[in-house]
Amino acid sequence: MNSLKLFRRLHLYLGCFFAPILLLFIATGWYQTVNHDRMKSPSEAETWTQKLRVVHTDQIFPSNDEVQRPSSPRLFQLLVGTMSGAMIVTTLLGVILAFRMVRPAWLIVLVLLLGVLVPVGVLWLGQQS
Repeated sequence: MNSLKLFRRLHLYLGCFFAPILLLFIATGWYQTVNHDRMKSPSEAETWTQKLRVVHTDQIFPSNDEVQRPSSPRLFQLLVGTMSGAMIVTTLLGVILAFRMVRPAWLIVLVLLLGVLVPVGVLWLGQQS
């Protein structure tokens, strides 16, 4: 199997495996940026959106049990750490594939550069207002 085909397959399977949890973190992270109401403890979570925010911030799913058993986030943290590493690898594979598939290569360099400059510019503009 040539390296390009291997990169594509690895990119495909890593992306598909981690897509659901990545979408969860993207959605709950977005929700937290637009909803500034912070709960003091996971037990305050009542709605499903609040419970998903607890998963995002505390790496546990809040329980409705009257008797609160301590919950350990270690396994979920391991999964999230694995997801983060895999998403870095998948992103780098995507950039490698882009350079191999798109000609001229300067277009990819331009888009990558814009991907850095636009967020920096938006943050800078936010400080100016």
